[in-house]
Amino acid sequence: MSTYSIGLLLPLLGTMLGSAFVFFMRNEIPVLPYLLAFAAGAMLYVVVEELIPEASQGKHSNLSTIGFAVRFVLMMILDVVLG
Repeated sequence: MSTYSIGLLLPLLGTMLGSAFVFFMRNEIPVLPYLLAFAAGAMLYVVVEELIPEASQGKHSNLSTIGFAVRFVLMMILDVVLG
């Protein structure tokens, strides 16, 4: 098995196990939605900081991350309100 195959297989298995955990334990763990929201927010932070090169350049790099978060929250609010 090549390194490329392992690199694709590990996230796939992790996603499958995480989905099964959420599906079977959703009634057992009342804080699960909050934990998932925290995990999603952490992933968005990593994506903005690491994968968008312009977001981490310059002396005001945190400002671009905060701006992205504010705009994302605004987009989610508009999505829920305007349906």
